[in-house]
Amino acid sequence: MWAGLLGGQRLLAQERLLLLPERWSDPTDPEVPNEEVARILRTVVGDRPIRKGRLSLDMPAVAEDGRVVPVVIESDLPMTPEQHVTAVHLIVDHNPDPHLAVFHLTPAIGSVALETRIKMKRTTWVRAILETSTGEIWGAYAHVIVSLNGCG
Repeated sequence: MWAGLLGGQRLLAQERLLLLPERWSDPTDPEVPNEEVARILRTVVGDRPIRKGRLSLDMPAVAEDGRVVPVVIESDLPMTPEQHVTAVHLIVDHNPDPHLAVFHLTPAIGSVALETRIKMKRTTWVRAILETSTGEIWGAYAHVIVSLNGCG
């Protein structure tokens, strides 16, 4: 089933509103801005619901320099051989390549605590999507205002 048109922010000429499946229509979720991000989410998430909580995405609300934006991703999900986080996807909606990174994890790391720096082209949503060995999907989002384009 399709939830309907999502939108509300001003769009650039090449962007368009998308129809989204109801499973992605949580009103607290950021809008999916374009077909590329929708394709990435379909590939990563499939038909599984995106749960909230148990995952944090810590980023600055304002990044003065988009060339170096700090990102901290943490989760309290178990990291045992029977149940653990298998991957963390980092998606930046309006970057030239929105699927910015995938971290593949094993129980050997003990806990999910990732810290990195990324480049951001412009103000947009950043999505951290976490997959578990049991097939669960967890998500966290951050809206970051970028003052200086970090993608050239």
